[in-house]
Amino acid sequence: MTTFQYLWRFIMYRPGRYFINAIAWTIIYLAPIVPGLITKQFFDSLTGNSMLGYGVWGLIALLIAAALGRICLIIIGFITDVHFRFRMGMLLRRNLLEHVLKQPGAQAIPVSPGEAISHFRDDVDQSEEAVSWSVDVFGLTCFAIVSGYILIRIDAQMTMLVFLPIVLVITAAQLATVRLQKYRAASREATSKVTGEISEMFGNVQAIQVAGAEDRVIERFRSFGDNRRKAMLKDRLMTELLDSVFSNSVNLGTGLILLLAGTKMRAGTFTVGDFALFVYYLTFVTQFITNVGKFITYFKQMSVSLERLTFLLQGASAKVLTMVNSLHLKPGRAEKSEDRGRKSEDAALGDKRGVRQGERETPGAASGEKQSENVKLESGAELQRLDVKGLSYAYADTGRGISDIHFSLRRGSFTVVTGAIGSGKTTLVRSLLGLLPKGKGTIAWNGVPVEDPGTFFTPPRSAYTAQVPRLYSDTLRNNILLGQAEQNDSLQQALHAAVLEYDVAQLPGGLDTVIGPRGVKLSGGQAQRTAAARMLVRDAELYVFDDLSSALDVETEQKLWERMFQRRSDATCLVVSHRKTALTRADHIIVMKEGRIEAEGTSEELLQRSSTFRELWYGDERQSE
Repeated sequence: MTTFQYLWRFIMYRPGRYFINAIAWTIIYLAPIVPGLITKQFFDSLTGNSMLGYGVWGLIALLIAAALGRICLIIIGFITDVHFRFRMGMLLRRNLLEHVLKQPGAQAIPVSPGEAISHFRDDVDQSEEAVSWSVDVFGLTCFAIVSGYILIRIDAQMTMLVFLPIVLVITAAQLATVRLQKYRAASREATSKVTGEISEMFGNVQAIQVAGAEDRVIERFRSFGDNRRKAMLKDRLMTELLDSVFSNSVNLGTGLILLLAGTKMRAGTFTVGDFALFVYYLTFVTQFITNVGKFITYFKQMSVSLERLTFLLQGASAKVLTMVNSLHLKPGRAEKSEDRGRKSEDAALGDKRGVRQGERETPGAASGEKQSENVKLESGAELQRLDVKGLSYAYADTGRGISDIHFSLRRGSFTVVTGAIGSGKTTLVRSLLGLLPKGKGTIAWNGVPVEDPGTFFTPPRSAYTAQVPRLYSDTLRNNILLGQAEQNDSLQQALHAAVLEYDVAQLPGGLDTVIGPRGVKLSGGQAQRTAAARMLVRDAELYVFDDLSSALDVETEQKLWERMFQRRSDATCLVVSHRKTALTRADHIIVMKEGRIEAEGTSEELLQRSSTFRELWYGDERQSE
């Protein structure tokens, strides 16, 4: 998508609001035409050349009325501008966020969080700015045409001298385009590195302190800051240079007008009122020239922003950025939209059920069976069996991953995936849940293929807790619920199952205790059990634990698995662990080695025929001792 197409798609997002805003600001910029003509008549009246009979005070009253009228128009213009331009920024951020949330979790953002913030903030603002300035250019162009026509009728030669600087401005801006884009891109990149470094420092304070690396980290941050200063200085210098060209070219035109006006006035072909009109319009012509130059600058900078935002999409079409979506800015709109969506979904399901019933009358109707299976998936059928066949995934940078994974989970089973570090355990569960881009193989829920695991394996079908819990600087309650409504005693049941009820009782504010950034006020075990409670409160069909108990003591771990086993009739568990407490309770154990399944069976069976499992088993025993 070109920069012009990008700009045009924004304009057509809400064309009615854009054109209302354009009309409002066109009227604002055309408004000085009338005061200019009144000013001409005022000065001509002083020399007896005025064609109006209002007198001096009448003309002054008209000028005051015109000024007040323009103030009112500007207020209206600001209202229309706010209602349009901020919608563009919100739409762009909304679409970006939606795209990020739809991506596999492990690769949702291709940059650091700090750099992503720079994209969401600076690049969105730059895009919004360019579209907003297009309105000003349109209005000022209309002013230039009307005022140019009036001035040409008075004196064509002087009018040419007024508009001559426009050519200089546009030429200068075009010559500076490549260098301006280069400096702006470097400035944005340097800013992203600074914000990214700040994010990394705040997220790893403890590691930095333990390593005694404060001075080295500060020096690294200083170098990033210095690079940013140099890049922004070049960017700012180029911008100011262009602004200087804009203003000085107009000043040159003003000097030429003054020189030529004196000659013409002595010859009697130019009145004092004509001179006043030229000087009055020149102020707004200056604004026109400056704004045209700024728009050209913003438009070129917009191309840099488009390139950076497209990079954030990771190969998706740039049209994603400007897709038309509702922003729900008015109360009740979101609820109505959700109701319409649910009704549409229900209607679609009803249609599919009707087709399914109709096709049942025809033996062997494959399409009818497929639609019947899709309905089961959409309605969230209870898990009876999960089959994984040929699941494979390789990381692009290393080529490592998992290959040809086959296994099945039955309802109520407790399956443990184990293996040495780097054997592919976490990659397996991430690939299964769609947290990594889809590779080879099939996943079937009750015999029905799952086309999009990332969308499918979410509550109430599946809940997942990662190796490293992701906690927020909020209350413990909000960290567990994450926006889910608290129903009956579901929260208390989740706390009990996660062996967290005693810890909650010891916290100063109980569930309403603020746990700090990334849960720093909790111990490692408490953080893991908080993540477990977050998963368990969602009452899913399939629970996936990735090394949940690594930070737990033996007694707490035993309690956790005992309580999980009490829920086995309701749910299926897939657990990544090397801990003996989990292995001894497992119905089925999958031993991973170098990205493949080396062996399967119960702990007793594997102790007899798997050397890898024996190393894990007795190694864990020695660590416990």
